[in-house]
Amino acid sequence: MKYTYEQLAKMIDHSLLHPTMTDQELEDGCRLAAKYGVASVCIKPYAVKRAAELLRGTGVFVGAVIGFPHGNSATESKRYETELACRDGAAEIDMVINIGKALSGDWDFVEQDVKAVCDEAHKHGAKVKVIFENDYLSKGGAGLSSDDFKRKLCQLCERAGADWVKTSSGYGFVKQPDGSYNYKGATEHDLALMRASVSAKVQVKAAGGVRDLDGLIKVRDLGGSRCGATATAAMLDEYRRREAAEKAGQAVAANAAGKIGAGGY
Repeated sequence: MKYTYEQLAKMIDHSLLHPTMTDQELEDGCRLAAKYGVASVCIKPYAVKRAAELLRGTGVFVGAVIGFPHGNSATESKRYETELACRDGAAEIDMVINIGKALSGDWDFVEQDVKAVCDEAHKHGAKVKVIFENDYLSKGGAGLSSDDFKRKLCQLCERAGADWVKTSSGYGFVKQPDGSYNYKGATEHDLALMRASVSAKVQVKAAGGVRDLDGLIKVRDLGGSRCGATATAAMLDEYRRREAAEKAGQAVAANAAGKIGAGGY
């Protein structure tokens, strides 16, 4: 295998964010994350305290979403939400930028919004992932092309103290020509662009649309260090299947080579 199980498992932020998730489903999700040894759970703010209890001693971090999913909360609300989440045991924070302000070109507002959350999180020893919601940025804005807009956001977030820049929330639904709502989420183009637009001290997270092991491997190939996922079990079970098949193939080859060396053929 190209990467070890741990290298890939520790990329996954197991997503527990669907609006309909019950308390039992959230707890079951935390137990699944511990079983598979992922990097973190990404959970709703009200559930952070319980997740921290369930995951204590497992090596799985608790992450909380802030201003989620549309980033429209007042800056002070985001800061306070971050404070509460960190007090409850969150070690990582996934915040959404104020998308409308960014598209308006109010860069100072956007930077201060991100900085307020980063400063608060860092006071508690937590790290911050900043969500752009790239599906909303496909036409650019504020006089910039889509790519230049994303580059500017990357640079702004690095100045503000972000530990990661992140493609999407997984809930950035865009109205399609047929009237339905859908999204692309993380794309190879955006991951490569974002990786190239920040220094080595800032990491890149993919979210939305990565649903299988090959997609997870591609994220790593492109320089992403984290990936939001709901298909965690399917991805990592597939890894174990491929790993077992590879080992079986190696054993057969070694056995055949041994017989040849012993004059068996």
